[in-house]
Amino acid sequence: MGHPVLRTKARALSPADVRTAELQTLIDDMIDTMVEYRGVGLAAPQVHEGIRLFVGDLGARDEEDADAEPMVLINPEISPVGPEMVEDWEGCLSIPDIRGKVPRYRDIRLRALNRKGERIEMRAKNFSARIIQHETDHLDGVLFFDRMNGFESLTFLEEYSRYWAKREDDEEA
Repeated sequence: MGHPVLRTKARALSPADVRTAELQTLIDDMIDTMVEYRGVGLAAPQVHEGIRLFVGDLGARDEEDADAEPMVLINPEISPVGPEMVEDWEGCLSIPDIRGKVPRYRDIRLRALNRKGERIEMRAKNFSARIIQHETDHLDGVLFFDRMNGFESLTFLEEYSRYWAKREDDEEA
C-alpha cells in the first residue's frame, strides 16, 4: 500500500498483448507469487503493473476444485446477479496482516479474456465471486477497506485469529 499504481485505473489489454512472451511470463510469475504468499488472488497493479489482469484460485475453499489451476482473467467485466450482498472477512497481500469485513455481491456474472486471449463468460458465487470482485477492484484503484461500511471490524491478523475467528466459530457451533 502506498505505491501510486494501486490507486490508478489499470489499462486494458488487447488479445495481441495477451499472447506476448513478456505477458505470459508475467502471468506465470504472478501465479508463483500468489502461491508463495498463500493468497487466493493477485492483480497486476499489486506487482506494480498498471494493466487489467489478475490471477485467482477460484477453487480455494472448494475441496472438489482444490487441485484446479489458478484462473487468469484479463479485462474483467462483472455484473451482479440479483441484489443480495454478503459481508465477510477479507485480507490483501498489498495490506499485509490486516483483515476487515467487506460487503460484496453473492452472485456475479463475469466476462473476460483468458490467458490465450479468448473471450470467456462465467457465473461465480460466494467466495469465488468475492475473489473476482476484490481483484477487479484492484484494477480500478480500489482497496478493500474502501468498500467497508465502517472500520469497527478492521483488525490485525493476529487479533482476528485471537478474537474474531473464535467468535464466529462459536456462533456456528
